[in-house]
Amino acid sequence: MISFLDLKKINEAYATELTTAVLDVVNSGWYIRGGAVQKFENEFAEYCGVGHCIGVANGLDALTLTLRAWKELGVLAEGDEVIVPANTYIASILAITENSLTPVLVEPDPNTLNLCPVNTRAAITDKTKVILPVHLYGRAADMPAFVGLAEEFGLKILEDAAQAHGAIIEGAKVGSWGDAAGFSFYPGKNLGALGDAGAVTTNDPELANVILCLGNYGSSQKYINEYQGVNSRLDEIQAACLSVKLPHLDADTQRRREVARRYFQEIKNPHVLLPFLAEEMGSDLKHHAFHLFPVLCSDRDRFQAHLQESGVQTLIHYPIPPHKQMAFKEWNQRSVPVTEHIHQSVLSLPISPVMEHEDVAKVVEAVNAFR
Repeated sequence: MISFLDLKKINEAYATELTTAVLDVVNSGWYIRGGAVQKFENEFAEYCGVGHCIGVANGLDALTLTLRAWKELGVLAEGDEVIVPANTYIASILAITENSLTPVLVEPDPNTLNLCPVNTRAAITDKTKVILPVHLYGRAADMPAFVGLAEEFGLKILEDAAQAHGAIIEGAKVGSWGDAAGFSFYPGKNLGALGDAGAVTTNDPELANVILCLGNYGSSQKYINEYQGVNSRLDEIQAACLSVKLPHLDADTQRRREVARRYFQEIKNPHVLLPFLAEEMGSDLKHHAFHLFPVLCSDRDRFQAHLQESGVQTLIHYPIPPHKQMAFKEWNQRSVPVTEHIHQSVLSLPISPVMEHEDVAKVVEAVNAFR
């Protein structure tokens, strides 16, 4: 069976370095907000091309604390609207509702499956304050268009970059386009820790300081609390492991692109719709980090069963759209047709930096054999 993602095999490549990094932290006697966290924050800020990186506990907290910080700074107020793609993972929306802000669910572009700039413009009202584009599946959203909208209407941009570490648009990495960006380092991500971890990137020093403070019980100085904060801190061990893996991220991403390129070239099945390959992505595919390789099939359940029988494990990202979840039952009767079609037909094929040539060939063969 070709596994969807072999995390054990991925981490085996760095086993010696990871072990050394963990032992160094253990032997240091300093386990929270010490040298390892500071080192990784500096490295990741430099990697993304921004002035500041603030480590937090997870990707959801990265988004939540950024919106909360803008509230503390007077940029946002309860009830303000945040535009977000309707077909995103629910975490993007939970960060908004947790801050008593109003999510405005906008249909994606049916080609890219990312937030549509045209639909975004149509959704802007006097209460809109933030655009939250999600680089879904690792594909960079149309950030030049969103930056233009933000400048035109005086809006903030918060990138959800949880799946797109290393994707590049016009020479700039995701995480550097918006006023801030939230990253997840969940173990299955392209840059994955050995547990939960996340970060915010920004060029705004005031925002960075407030996020840092909010994640430390609202305190910038021990026992002095400026805000009613939370406990959301990147721990030393996870930071040390991320520092081991970061130098390999671009090479791992390039290997993902090579797998994706073979899928584009070799999958020839009229029943399976591959991701849209826009001309502006170019032959190097740098617009996409290929965290996932989603395809669309109208007979998804039978297609997935066929692949399973053929020895190929697949996953569905995501089976139920946010507006159909019980968590948002007040939205359950909404009709969001493009989003609903995506969630009913999307299926993710295996893609990772440790896939062998023969594994890719087997996936291609199984997909092409489906009738």
